[in-house]
Amino acid sequence: MTTRVHKKRRGGRESRNSLPGAGAVTPARRVAFSVLSRVEEGGAFASVLLAHATAELRADDRALCYELVLGTLRWQLWLDKLIEHYAGRAVAEVEAAARRALRLGLYQLRFLSRVPQSAAVNESVNLMHEARTRGAAGFVNAVLRRATREPDYDPANAGGDELERLAIATSHPAWLLARWLQAFGAAETEALARANNQTPPVAFRANEWRANNEEALTRLRAAGVEMQPSEIAPGAWRVIAGTGGAALRALAAEGIVYTQDEASQLVAHVLDAQAGERVLDVCAAPGSKTTHIAGLAGERALVVAGDLYEHRVRVVNESAARQRLTNVCAVVFDAEQPLPFADASFDRVLVDAPCTGTGTLRHNPEIRWRLTPADIAQLAARQQCILAHAARTLRTGGRLVYSTCSVELEENEAIVAAFLREQPDFTAIQVNAPARLLTATGAARTWPHRDGADGFFIASFARPH
Repeated sequence: MTTRVHKKRRGGRESRNSLPGAGAVTPARRVAFSVLSRVEEGGAFASVLLAHATAELRADDRALCYELVLGTLRWQLWLDKLIEHYAGRAVAEVEAAARRALRLGLYQLRFLSRVPQSAAVNESVNLMHEARTRGAAGFVNAVLRRATREPDYDPANAGGDELERLAIATSHPAWLLARWLQAFGAAETEALARANNQTPPVAFRANEWRANNEEALTRLRAAGVEMQPSEIAPGAWRVIAGTGGAALRALAAEGIVYTQDEASQLVAHVLDAQAGERVLDVCAAPGSKTTHIAGLAGERALVVAGDLYEHRVRVVNESAARQRLTNVCAVVFDAEQPLPFADASFDRVLVDAPCTGTGTLRHNPEIRWRLTPADIAQLAARQQCILAHAARTLRTGGRLVYSTCSVELEENEAIVAAFLREQPDFTAIQVNAPARLLTATGAARTWPHRDGADGFFIASFARPH
């Protein structure tokens, strides 16, 4: 498609506003476009960028920006197939900035019924004017105008075999779905994939070092936050969609509450650190589980939190300080090397291992587009190494907990089996969790489609006397 662009010269330079249709872009869409660019080109995580980039936006713009970024990332494959149909060319042939603008525009046209079609089209075009991308504004306009004329086209119906159709319909890489089909079966796989495209509920816990649980809940209810107790983790609460986001963020900034997925909160309860114990959190950043463990165990416990990089350890320290926890000591170390602690020096040890994160695709949808099959094997090898080093630091009679936010068998059940073969002085013990979450071997699994929580795996080991 050839698009003619008329140019006016001003002092020898092209004027942005002279291009046909050039106009303002709302803050929400401008920030969304910027965040998507950094996610795709810089390997950043959308949730981290959004937290900072939307801090100064009005509440309605902030909500729209989150919806645009996370929705576009979740439905990226399906949207790209739309682009190919409406543009008549492979999506790889579309310039990157135009591709992102088209994804944003098509997401609004197909998923956001309250957004006028004219706004979805015009602002996507204006993003191209702001980006000074030669010729792209007309191309984006033509593609989106065609989309408004053909609103019922579904690219999943044009897919090839059954796997390809499922991949397009659920917007997941076909190779990942093939793995899940083999491991979990067709019904479970489709349910999981579809759940990964839903907006997850916000969950939180109260920080009793700052305010007792009832005080925090009273303040939230007064601000209009509707919530219900978790059925997964003790003391966890799930916010009913669309209520009190600003109030929850304000209390989190004060350290009164901490937002954390329910399944993630279950880990600290499984570890069950007690007053006076020495606890090691091996892969601690950003500190969600570290601070939860420290809060539950009380000030007489010592929680040593380690991570690979200084800036990640600094995040743990900042989180502990915000919650006014005085029993956390954060240090830098490489958990893939022998740890800088004496053998048998801790009562409880947590290995929340680096993993693929396939259980968190609702929160981190970009993971599905970055992950490769080789990553799973590489991470499994790292997990096995880290777990072996961590095990040496556990005293006789202590408890070791291994967890991931992955649903992959190689990162979970296979790691546990290998560990028990190589560490004959350890035994698996049943995780203290609701019975419906327990596996045949006594570990716990949570699922987005079954539990409305992230996909977590938690196993527990004892080192008997």
